[in-house]
Amino acid sequence: MKNLLLIAYLDVKESLRSKWFYVYSLVFGGLMALFFITGVSDSVVMGFTGLSRMLLIFIQVTIIILPIFILITTVKSISGDRESNVLEYMLSFPVSLRDYYWGKMLGRFATVFLPVFLALMLGVVFGMLKGGALPWKMIFLYSALLFSLSFVFLGLAFLLSTVLKSTDIALGASFVIWIVLLAFIDIALMGLMLQNRVSDEAIITLAMLNPIEVFRIGAISLFDPELTVIGPVAYYLLDTLGSTLLIAYAFVYPIVIGLLLSYMGYIAFRKKDLL
Repeated sequence: MKNLLLIAYLDVKESLRSKWFYVYSLVFGGLMALFFITGVSDSVVMGFTGLSRMLLIFIQVTIIILPIFILITTVKSISGDRESNVLEYMLSFPVSLRDYYWGKMLGRFATVFLPVFLALMLGVVFGMLKGGALPWKMIFLYSALLFSLSFVFLGLAFLLSTVLKSTDIALGASFVIWIVLLAFIDIALMGLMLQNRVSDEAIITLAMLNPIEVFRIGAISLFDPELTVIGPVAYYLLDTLGSTLLIAYAFVYPIVIGLLLSYMGYIAFRKKDLL
């Protein structure tokens, strides 16, 4: 445990020395600042106002930016150490493969999740200063959804970083996966399968296997429990799962997939030629 925490600490320090961490933090913190400046929280759209309105826009931005930021900054974690011979140097110390792998993952999770969470808290502080009503339950659940979305893409990034030795190939694979997941949120998936006369249940089931879509539906349900903004699909989801189980699924499913992907990465890391 001591070595694991030490590896996590070293990874955090390495991230703090990298420019990507400050760009990453500036993007999300800057977005919240931009929302304040432009008066987004003072506008009313589809019945949402105040902090709820600001969080609704933050969700839309998070869906696009967060996964690719996590992938491109994390996928180089182990493959980059391997190419720069840092991995060989670290393993020359009495550090087990388990401590190295999970320590790297723990440290990287802290650096990818905390900036987004702090940006969210910045919005909460702003809402408190304005004296508006703060939806604490919504904030807590949205933080949990951010946690699960960050975790699943972190697990995917570590799997790619372990399986693919070249950093360039790992980055390319990250972009391809990100584009495919985004494309299959709604338009491509619905259009392709309806054109081929696939059943509605199969389409919705396949869509709900996409962690980005799961996060999107879960986040929308916090603001709109009836899911009116997604159309007739809402009736199937609510009749099948219900609003409470839907939010639970949106939180648990990405974490389970993230654990599975990260463990697969650990198995590959332990069995492959490391250097």
